[in-house]
Amino acid sequence: MNKKTSDVIWVGMALFAMFFGAGNLIFPPYMGFLSGSMWRVALLGFLITGIGMPLMGIIAAARAGGTIEHLAGRLGPRFSRVLSIIVILAIGPLLAIPRTAATTFEMGVRPNLPWVSPAVASVVFFLITLFFAFNESKVIDKIGKILTPFLVAILAWIILKGIFYPLGPTPVENLPNPFTSGFREGYQTMDAIASIVFAEIVIATLIFKGYKKISDQVKMTSMAGLIAASGLGLVYGGLMYLGATSRTLFAPDIERTTLLINITQGILGSAGKVALGLAVSLACLTTSIGLTATVADYFSTLSKGKLKYKTLCAATVIFSGVFATVGVTKIVQVAIPLLVMVYPVAIILIILTIIGRKAIHRAVYMGAVTGALAVSVFDALTSAGLPIAAINNLIAYIPLAKAGFPWILPAVAGGIYGAISIKRKNRAQISP
Repeated sequence: MNKKTSDVIWVGMALFAMFFGAGNLIFPPYMGFLSGSMWRVALLGFLITGIGMPLMGIIAAARAGGTIEHLAGRLGPRFSRVLSIIVILAIGPLLAIPRTAATTFEMGVRPNLPWVSPAVASVVFFLITLFFAFNESKVIDKIGKILTPFLVAILAWIILKGIFYPLGPTPVENLPNPFTSGFREGYQTMDAIASIVFAEIVIATLIFKGYKKISDQVKMTSMAGLIAASGLGLVYGGLMYLGATSRTLFAPDIERTTLLINITQGILGSAGKVALGLAVSLACLTTSIGLTATVADYFSTLSKGKLKYKTLCAATVIFSGVFATVGVTKIVQVAIPLLVMVYPVAIILIILTIIGRKAIHRAVYMGAVTGALAVSVFDALTSAGLPIAAINNLIAYIPLAKAGFPWILPAVAGGIYGAISIKRKNRAQISP
């Protein structure tokens, strides 16, 4: 195996582990549980948003230059800088990183070590995060070569035993629109934003390994993304099947986390609690390491080296560690409005960059983003507990609003308006 192939494989495995957080472990079984015998249809929808968008995000970010600011560059330097900071903070110390520690405690530590306090668990979790994240150039290697094999082994143990010894049959369920339901559930993983964040640390790793050409970086990042996507697809499919085979065993209104715990214990018996705890802990840890490294790298670059990478790593884990002790629910309540607002913008930037970043005029970017923000800002206010009823009632009439995507049509309309306006401007300049 030559060096380039080896590097692609390890980077791909690291990406798989960084994407695969606790939410990715919880969503697929629940979707399978709801869809029963239609789990394959639900899986197809889930794969489009749960894997397709993150893969496109990795490729788009690599093509644009490797950072969120590069991806949003067509919108102007100020907008791209503000968007980048919001995304980095939301997906980092304000939400995702503290949530990884809180989830590890609630699903991994407390069920197996009930005497351990949240504060102690948080300290240990972030000390491990800091150990792996401190050496920026080795983050990807450490995740890919050390942590990922353990995560894959535990997941394979749970899934394969559940396939060969299913908990029960997959009953015929009348779930309305299983494809749409799966599509929506995959959308909620928020991995599209994570992909453009992770791209930065991947590009930095490839540069350290000697791949200086942008064409090499784009090619290798894309190939690593395909490896990660393939692994995620296999795991999602297996977990969704496990959920479908448990449909007759549990109450229809069972919670996602409770369902996963019960499935694992049903498959592995008393060892299930330990196996699930390890799987959740490793999934959260790899995500925490990747995000901590990315946050520190971003703000170190932003400050032009005045803020040191290791100092920022330490500051990130200290803040996240304190914030993690408030619990998953409160963390989500604080930071989710930011994600609700910027997630549509991230998707638009990814799609337009994939289509052809240089070929699409800035006016199209501005129109599409403005159209999406015109809706997502009010969604964010509603998520923050500050709804504006009159506007929300109007938004409810927009096509796809009931499916959870009211921003799509305004974004398309805004992009079309931008294209028309620039054509008119060009015609006016040509006319005598």
